[in-house]
This record gives sequence, C-alpha cells and structure tokens, in this order.
Amino acid sequence: MMNSYPAIETHDVVKVFKTGGIRFEALRGVSVKIDRGELVSILGPSGSGKSTLLHLFGLLDRPSSGKILIEKKDVSKVSEDQLAKMRNRRIGFVFQAYNLINRLNSVENIEMPLISQGINPTKRRKLATKMLDMVGLASKSLNKPAELSGGEQQRVAIARALVTNPAIILGDEPTGNLDSKTSMQIMDIIRDVNERVRTTIILVTHNIELAARTRRRIMLRDGQVEKDDFD
Repeated sequence: MMNSYPAIETHDVVKVFKTGGIRFEALRGVSVKIDRGELVSILGPSGSGKSTLLHLFGLLDRPSSGKILIEKKDVSKVSEDQLAKMRNRRIGFVFQAYNLINRLNSVENIEMPLISQGINPTKRRKLATKMLDMVGLASKSLNKPAELSGGEQQRVAIARALVTNPAIILGDEPTGNLDSKTSMQIMDIIRDVNERVRTTIILVTHNIELAARTRRRIMLRDGQVEKDDFD
C-alpha cells in the first residue's frame, strides 16, 4: 500500500529572479499536490515557469516565498547538506542532454550515483546491471556513449536515475533531442517504470503527444497554474 502523504506539495510558491535592476517573477503563487506514484507532465510556453518549478521540485533551488514539502518534509527548514542528501537518495534526474560520461561504459555510467552513497563495487555493479536490463539494454553494458544511439543513451540516463531507487524522478524535456518514434519508445519505458515500480515521475515537456500519455497534465502560464487535467 502506498503511503498516504503526497510525494510533493507546494503552497503559494513564488520565485523571483533579480538581474541588475530587473526583477522577474517566474512563479506567482503556485499550489499543487502530486501524490506518490503519479505520472505527471508539466506544460506551458517558454517563460511560463515550468523549468523553474521542476528545479524547485528537485531541490536545485529554493522558493522566494511559499512552502514546498517533499515527502512531508518542509525543505525550507533543511540545511544545504541535507538537501544534497535528499537529492542523491530520493530524487532521480533525466535531462534533455543525456549527461553521460564519455570515457565510461553504460554500466559504469549507471553506477555513478551509487559511488557517493558508499555502495561497495560488487553491489553497485549488480544494481547497475539490473537497471540496464530493465530499460532493455543488457547487451550494451560495455558500450560507451559514442557507441550508442540517442535513444539508447537516454535509456542509460533513465537507468542511472533509477539505480538509487528514488521516490521521485524528474525529467526536463527528456525526449527533446530524439525523433518522434524514439520519443514514444522512451515514453513507453517511462510509463512501464511508473506502473511497475510506482515511482512518482514528473516530466517538463513541449511535446503534446508525449504529455497526452501521462495521466495528469499541469499547464502553466505566466508563472501560474492555468489548468490541471486528469485522465
């Protein structure tokens, strides 16, 4: 049974950026609740605040005002060291740029988040190999990024995000560099992970077709929630 508390909850979140004498309000009172195990897409035009919101969800930044709770924990009351531990252990990231290390093969890339957790090499390799198999790339364990297609590299990136068994996976335009057919294949993997592992997955995307395959779509405009649709 899933825990009753939400994976992420925001209350009247405001985020202001200041550059020189210019003040830009990227988020203007955003309140959302994302339950554990949800598959959600965040959409909106450029400048709507969707990437800013994702960065706050990922503890990469703090709000200017308002409250964010990650698994019931008010992150405004958490130190930078504690935030770093939460990011490493509870949140996985998948970006548009795959961010793989070119000199490492697939399984070594997937192991990287486990090194900072102090996991021993034997267990690291076992976990990384299991994740590589989950995304259908068991045969590519020794291949380096240059020897993989874009879709395969993104699968490795997804496996790397999964290897720490995070509660939440955040994707920032995860199919942005891929053609439409490969994008849908990556989406199939994301949906499968969500269904099998019940990991909460939140995707920022411009791809309406991809967003239509998530079970909830949050539309932002001018830093506010314009629409929140459920299937």
